[in-house]
Order: sequence, then structure tokens, then C-alpha cells
Amino acid sequence: MDRRDISHTLPLMGAGTEFFNSVVESLPDDALRAPSGLDGWSRAHLIAHVARNAEALIRLAEWARTGVENRMYPNPESRAADIEATAVNDPGTLRRELLTTAGDLDAALAALDEKTWEAEVRTAADRPIPATEVPWMRIREVWLHSVDLDAGVAVADLPAEVVDALLDDAAPLLGSRAAAGFRLVDSERDMTWAVGLDPAVEVRGTAAQLCGWLLGRTSGDELTAVADGTPTRLPEPPRWL
Repeated sequence: MDRRDISHTLPLMGAGTEFFNSVVESLPDDALRAPSGLDGWSRAHLIAHVARNAEALIRLAEWARTGVENRMYPNPESRAADIEATAVNDPGTLRRELLTTAGDLDAALAALDEKTWEAEVRTAADRPIPATEVPWMRIREVWLHSVDLDAGVAVADLPAEVVDALLDDAAPLLGSRAAAGFRLVDSERDMTWAVGLDPAVEVRGTAAQLCGWLLGRTSGDELTAVADGTPTRLPEPPRWL
């Protein structure tokens, strides 16, 4: 998937938003205080994060449209504080903010034109990107965090192109952090992803299984690892985001 092709990513972003919202809607109010699939976060924290993320991406869209620098977050501490402050809201407020911020993001992106879509902005990690990558940033959030709600959604339930794009995105980043290289091998297709240099170990499984393990969402029990034709232990992938 071309992460800068907005004719493709905008609809996929919209579908992911609808999917995440539908999972949240399926949960009763008291279930929002239960733990999510992310350590230390309740489902309310996760919903708060997705709402605040929409606002952060709106700031990038406004930066692209106006040319006035508008960072996603002032600093990591303020980002964390905003999530904590939002997570304590009552369920009705949480649900409402999730919907309204998503709608505001749609409007902010719709205000961009051919020129401003190409304007350079910066991610929270200070990576320069054109605004055309903003929908991809939202795709990552809404689809993967649908799994993190721990409400019955698995990585295998995500669109195959999203799973592949997540692997495309994570493999080079984690490769720069890995102590030793390894290669992911799709057991169903002729596709591989190198994580780090000189990968000595091949980790085999379906794309969804590989993605879930690489991004820390599953244990990897269904995967196999081989080095020089001999079964071996799975390597330890670095933390993603």
C-alpha cells in the first residue's frame, strides 16, 4: 500500500474509524473501565488516546494548510496528561469525544488541497513527512487499537492490506533497534520482511501472526523460528511505538 496515496488511504482511514467506533459501541459502559490489551491502560485510556490522537493529527492538517508550525503535542508529558485527564470522563463523554474528534479530523483533512497535501509537517518523533501521510498515521491508530480494546478483535480480523502495511512500517524501524537481525517469512505468500541487517533467523507464520507478534500484541506461540535449517527460539523484537 502506498501510504501517501490519499485516494486509497482516506477511505481505509474512514473504514477503520467506523470499525473502532463499532467495537467501542458494542461495549457496555461499565466495561470501559476494564483493562485494555495495553499494559497500564484501561479501555477508557485507549478511547481517550484515540480521541486525543485525532486532535493531534488535526494540528498537523492545520500546519499543512496554513504553513504555521503546529506540533502534534507540546511534549510527551502533556500528551500523557491529556490522556489521563480524558480517561476519567464519564462513558457518555468518552463516546461523544471519540465521535466528534474523528469528525473534526475528517473536516480538517477535507480542507487540504493538492498543494497543501504535499506540505511538510513533522510527526511526534520529529520525522518530516508530507501531509499525505497523515491518513496512514490514523489508519495505524484505529485499526490496531481495535485489537487493543481486548473485545474479541484479533490482528487476523484487520484488512490484509493494513496488516501488510503495518509490517512494512514496523520492520525497518525495529530493525534499527534490534540487537540481532531476523527475517519474517509469510507462510502463505511469497513475502518477507527483513528486521535488521544480516538476519540469521527466519520467523515463519501468516502475515497476521507475524504482525501480531512483531508489534507485541501476541506471544508468537503459533510461529516457528529457524536458523541454518535448525529450529530455534524466537528472537525478542524491540518495542514498536
